[in-house]
Amino acid sequence: MKKISLLLAAVVVVALSANAQKNKIKIETEYGNIVLMLYDNTPLNTNNMVKMANEHFYDSTLFHRCIPQFVIQGGDPESKQAKPGQALGNGGLGTTIPAEINDVAFHKRGAVGVAREQTPDKSGSPCQFYLVTGKTFTDAELDSKSKRSGRNYTAEQREIYKTIGGTPDLDGNYTVFGEVIEGMDVVEKISAEPVDPNDRPNKDIRMIKVRVISKEKFLDKVKGVFKKKEKK
Repeated sequence: MKKISLLLAAVVVVALSANAQKNKIKIETEYGNIVLMLYDNTPLNTNNMVKMANEHFYDSTLFHRCIPQFVIQGGDPESKQAKPGQALGNGGLGTTIPAEINDVAFHKRGAVGVAREQTPDKSGSPCQFYLVTGKTFTDAELDSKSKRSGRNYTAEQREIYKTIGGTPDLDGNYTVFGEVIEGMDVVEKISAEPVDPNDRPNKDIRMIKVRVISKEKFLDKVKGVFKKKEKK
């Protein structure tokens, strides 16, 4: 009993340490759940999404733009009551969040990015975001993109774009502030839905509920696993 308790304590310490600065967001859809981990090095955009989720802003908004091998996009407030066929994507809150573009975060498959219009300072929407599906690229294609953009890929980034995929054309122009850690299959299902000429899915795909996953719930889940083992 003591050995298991000590092991639980060790796991809890490690878990809390690893997740102390990590914000996780769960998006519930009819296809299943998508869990996002938001980055620490983009505090303005990360804290903004946490705030919006805590205010239940995203509940009932649509994934209104879905392009296979590219992205799915949602968070437009106008989408909550949108009529069939209505063009979406221009809804906002009358402000922008400053860009937090860096060389570490990039548009790999599963990346979470900030949607924006042609803002000169690359500041982004306080509510609309996208999840990257993307595709894979060859070394030659990446070399060409690097030459055009002047952005160099690290060996790790290059390997990910070659094997896992992403949308490197967006790098340096849009803020990446997180990544999908669960439910990428759900993202792909949504991406595959038939769409109209504006890339809006023919059927409404809603974010039923979007919530911050609290550290307390995470800790309870870890404790629950070890309680079952103790009973055995």
